[in-house]
Amino acid sequence: MSFKDKHLLGIEAIRPEAILEILDLAEEYVQLNRSQDKRAQSLTGLTQINMFFENSTRTQASFELAGKRLGANVMNLSMEASSLKKGETLIDTALTLNAMQPDLLVVRHPQSGAVDLLSQKVNCSVLNAGDGRHEHPTQALLDALTIRRAKGRLHRLNIAICGDIAHSRVARSNIILLGKMENRVRLVGPPTLMPSEINELGVEVYQDMRQGLKDVDVVMMLRLQKERMDGGFIPSEREYYYRYGLNKEKLSLAKEDAIVMHPGPMNRGVEIDGELADDINRSVIQEQVEMGVAVRMAAMHLLARNYNLEDNG
Repeated sequence: MSFKDKHLLGIEAIRPEAILEILDLAEEYVQLNRSQDKRAQSLTGLTQINMFFENSTRTQASFELAGKRLGANVMNLSMEASSLKKGETLIDTALTLNAMQPDLLVVRHPQSGAVDLLSQKVNCSVLNAGDGRHEHPTQALLDALTIRRAKGRLHRLNIAICGDIAHSRVARSNIILLGKMENRVRLVGPPTLMPSEINELGVEVYQDMRQGLKDVDVVMMLRLQKERMDGGFIPSEREYYYRYGLNKEKLSLAKEDAIVMHPGPMNRGVEIDGELADDINRSVIQEQVEMGVAVRMAAMHLLARNYNLEDNG
């Protein structure tokens, strides 16, 4: 038993052996999800509340499906239509929900650190489904599972993360996880889309995509987060695609068996060529979606186990 935390707020605090425990359990759930009877019992009788303060289709659907397959009672709160519009603070919302005795809160919020704050005010387990530019732990875990299944290992790989790194919590969580697992991580993108703390991340930085992709095992593309940009980060989408969009010609510089990833939703023809995204021999984008459900089932299963142990201990 390596993962002993009550909350899953970020990858930063998780030890490598705990990451592997989550991934190994997720492997079991991949098999369950491919069988005819997809039900498990690990959250039976528990209440899971999904609180999304930012729009999300894929992540929310994935968490909802994961909870229902584990037997939880799942409630979705669209926080944009809630009391926050009437002036209620995040803390008041947390206290109100806490009074309803939930067992698991899944929270996405546009402000970095908001999920951590919320976790300090409630009695139940809290799972971070993305907070501002800070972290998105389950995305990094599902990416890790996808890489491990495609490559047979999760260490000593060359991995290029390309595009809008400055605004990306997915990139941050992946850099931390892949670093813990002893991989070489390269960041590829224009200087305007690189984070200010880049020297502290233990990565190699490339502004030329062709150089950055040379001999890599994994190419991880990121979405251009226009909603987080204020000002001229890129000259135009056309120019961006020419320099930093992934196509077959640029991918040919990577290893022959390199895989292509994208957390979604994709801007086809901006970050990635549409044909390449659909190429079943290179792209693992659909596998990432499938792994997402399994990883979230594993994470919630382990949080529920730890919460019960704490209660009974």
